[in-house]
Amino acid sequence: MYLLGISGSPKTGGFSNLLLDKVLEGAKASGTHTEKIILNDLDFKGCQECGGCDSTGICVLDDDMKPIYGKLAKADVVVVASPIYFGNISAQLKTMIDRCHSSWMAKYVLKKEIYPNKKRRGIFLSVAGKKTEEYFENAKKIIKIFFITQDIKYLSDIFVSGLNEMPKDDPRREAAIEKAYQLGRSLQ
Repeated sequence: MYLLGISGSPKTGGFSNLLLDKVLEGAKASGTHTEKIILNDLDFKGCQECGGCDSTGICVLDDDMKPIYGKLAKADVVVVASPIYFGNISAQLKTMIDRCHSSWMAKYVLKKEIYPNKKRRGIFLSVAGKKTEEYFENAKKIIKIFFITQDIKYLSDIFVSGLNEMPKDDPRREAAIEKAYQLGRSLQ
């Protein structure tokens, strides 16, 4: 089994990244092959709506997004992590999702099976500084649409809010970290 972790955070030391690392650690402990992509380290731009994928379902832009398509195709499990910014996922993650327009084109316009005979699962990890839970629902809708387009079944999520006021030694942090690790272990 191959698990692809995608970090949408611009902060490598942030809590969403920590949760992603714990899922990957738990999955590795169960014998799963894992890989982590940090979107902020890559050089790619958003979908240009250029029409290049209209007849093939393949993006024609040549940048750091290109290898991600193959990794997404190979993945049995995709774990996406993002902090909440302005009530939604990060710009880095949204840009990657928008670049998957070529998959949308292949699936819905060209009627191609993009991942035939593959049962894929997805997990969404998200954190917010404020205690507002409704922001997670907005972000979750975007991730669900992304997963549907990628033929990924939305399996689970972990949401942690109120981090701005939460002390570093708050038991809720440890509980979320443990939950992420156990979620990774359970993916076999």
